Amino acid sequence: MIEFPQSGLPADEILNEVQAMKAGDSDWKNGRVFSLIFNAGEEVKTFAEKAFNTFINENGLSPFAFPSLLRMENEVVSMTASLLGGSAETTGNMTTGGTESLMAAVKTARDHARAKRPHIKQPELVMPLSAHPAICKAAHFLDVKTVIVPTDKDSVVDLDAFSRAFNENTVLAIGSAPSYPHGIIDPIAKMAAIAAERDVWFHVDACVGGMVLPFVKRSGYPVPPFDLSVPGVSSISADIHKYGYTPKGASVVLYRNAELRKYQIYVYADWPGGVYATPSVAGSRSGGPIAASWAIIRYLGLEGYTALAGRAMEAARALQKGVNSIPGLYVIGQPPATVFAIGSDSLNVYALGDKMKTYRWYIDSQQMPPTLHMTIMPEHAKIVQPFLDDLRKAAAEVAKLKPEDITGEAALYGMIGSLPDRGMARDFAVDFINDLYKAK
Repeated sequence: MIEFPQSGLPADEILNEVQAMKAGDSDWKNGRVFSLIFNAGEEVKTFAEKAFNTFINENGLSPFAFPSLLRMENEVVSMTASLLGGSAETTGNMTTGGTESLMAAVKTARDHARAKRPHIKQPELVMPLSAHPAICKAAHFLDVKTVIVPTDKDSVVDLDAFSRAFNENTVLAIGSAPSYPHGIIDPIAKMAAIAAERDVWFHVDACVGGMVLPFVKRSGYPVPPFDLSVPGVSSISADIHKYGYTPKGASVVLYRNAELRKYQIYVYADWPGGVYATPSVAGSRSGGPIAASWAIIRYLGLEGYTALAGRAMEAARALQKGVNSIPGLYVIGQPPATVFAIGSDSLNVYALGDKMKTYRWYIDSQQMPPTLHMTIMPEHAKIVQPFLDDLRKAAAEVAKLKPEDITGEAALYGMIGSLPDRGMARDFAVDFINDLYKAK
């Protein structure tokens, strides 16, 4: 138990301790992290921080007390709508991140369906195996049953299975642009058409891709249709704190029109404190992410974002080519943009990830199948060759390991994978997290 401090400590002492604690964290500023942080360089970071700090204390809960935040949020929504195939009728809101945007989309689609089809007692949503688990989290909170559709070895959804998964209780179907694990863009146009034939809401989870795919396309790379310009797409989510390069947490959820969006809004009118009404899941919201998003989008513009996307794509293509040249390693599927995964049929990729940590590279491990996750930013352009050199050495070292030599995260993933059912894996994860987040 850590006791609450009796009296305050000197500011310099505390700040020095904060800086010292950071010393053991992953080195994202020098491109040694391939998830979690989206880095466009010091100039963009510094500008975003200034805009963020200007509104660090303001609260987005009240548009009446802070009309500046209301204006900025509306303008961010409008600018992203123009980027993502929207029209003058498109509307939406900012949220604190992709999880909240997906929560809002699931809630909105569920309530829309209930209003149109009141016979539904157990609403269901249909999603590919590759879709983000935040959707499952939202469904769990909102009592919506998830129907998971299989994908093939290249992480492409089985469209026949997707079509068969619909029934009279289906209120929502979801596709990814791209999926987070492997960077594959679902066949959005075909999936949206299937949903439209059944009069079912279709949402595009573009949380990772919404702020980069339009600029990848502008850079000359082929990108399939994925946004509100696709017939049958009802809503789309895009995180600005990813490839929009704004500080966390900032995301946008967009709806084709206000008639759809109204089912997102929550109102409680019988409270002595007044009418409580919020358009999003969160009540109080920091003004910092709203202001930083508004500022960064206007600071970079189409030209700035396109240049950054071009640099990230050059790095991604070079890294993919390099991975495919290393014996035993390959890139999963045909990822069209800046996210991909490293797989192997002969090496323990979890051991490879652990080995890369000894070279001071941080790469997330994934499962089903075992892979290593790569999200590429513009700043990764300067580390392509050093990374590939270390990856080649690490792969050669892992190839020599015996099963009893596997330790660390690789052993942990191996143990989880050997559990006889996924319920046991879930229980293990619950206990692990419960132990991790407790006072020491």
